[in-house]
Order: sequence, then structure tokens, then C-alpha cells
Amino acid sequence: MPIVVRHLGEAGYHDTWQKMQDFTNSRQSGTPDELWFLQHPPVYTLGKNARPEHILNAADIPVVESDRGGQVTYHGPGQVVVYTLLDLSRLKLGVRELVTTLEQTIIELLAGYDVLARAKREAPGVYVKDAKIAALGLRVRKGCSFHGLALNVDMDLEPFSRINPCGYEGLEVTQLKNLVSDIDIGSVTDDLQQRLISQFSYE
Repeated sequence: MPIVVRHLGEAGYHDTWQKMQDFTNSRQSGTPDELWFLQHPPVYTLGKNARPEHILNAADIPVVESDRGGQVTYHGPGQVVVYTLLDLSRLKLGVRELVTTLEQTIIELLAGYDVLARAKREAPGVYVKDAKIAALGLRVRKGCSFHGLALNVDMDLEPFSRINPCGYEGLEVTQLKNLVSDIDIGSVTDDLQQRLISQFSYE
């Protein structure tokens, strides 16, 4: 079954989250999987088990309590967000396998830019040295996943300094622009799309 890919441009967090829930709730066994590529206006999001004290100073950036896994993170323009609306039962994938697949896809993408990255089993996401470059947060309902990943490409990283990213005090955050000259977010998005489609064998 082919996968449906949607490019939503810049989309508000709350509206997109509602659409993900609606899509997942109304899925049938024959509903094709979807990947949504987008960027969010500035927003802090708290995962289901997140502690609000990890937001040190939100200032004028809105805070949304979400139903994804994980702690607190920041989304903003210049970050590629991919929401993975997948029927895990049909793909015969567990949640841990999905996390590993997403991490590995990002690691391979970064290797294409000669950036050496790695995953940490105890702290999901992708890291360059000890700085986080991509965050993951997922939710599974009725055997289907929603939410997904966020890859920092060419953004203002300052808002990360106002939180404990993913619940870790002092965790450094980086982005592709700081590691590679001449980066284009459109090219990175296209590359990531092709790699994800290939990883999940939709070609």
C-alpha cells in the first residue's frame, strides 16, 4: 500500500495536533499511512509526563500540553517536523523499533552531510557529540502512531536556552546550519522524505 505524503508549510501546533488525533481516530484497516512535513510557529510543548518546571522562562512563546511521549521541547521556523501517521500493526513494528528506525534515518541523512551523529538508548533523539539535533516524541493509539520527529536545520536556537530540553538541565542543542555551510531546508526535507519512504519500504 502506498504512503500519502503531505507538505503543510507552516502550521499551528494545536490545529495540527487535532488533525492528527482526528485522522488516527477515524482510521480503518485499509487507511493508507501518511507522513506530514511542516514547520511550526514558535511553541513549547510538554509531553504527557513532562514537568512544567523544565520551562524556565517561556516569555511570549505559547506553551501547549500535548499527549505525545517525552518531556519539554521547542518548535519553531527552520525546524523540519515530520508526523508519522503509521499503522504499526500492519507494518509489524513495535514502538521501540519505530523510534530506532526514525533515529537511524536521521543519522544516515546527517552522514550524507559528513556529520557524525548517534542515538542514546536512555534519551531518545539524535545527538552530534553531546548536543541534540533531533527530538522524537510519539503516541500510539489503536496500534497506530502519531506525532513524530523534529530536526533542527536552520532556526533560532535561543528559545532552547529557556527550557531544560527534553528534561535535561544544561543539554546543548545544535542544528545542521551550525555544522554544514550552505544548507537548504527544502533539500533537507526532500532527502528526509525519500529516506523515510525507503526505510518503511513504501517505494
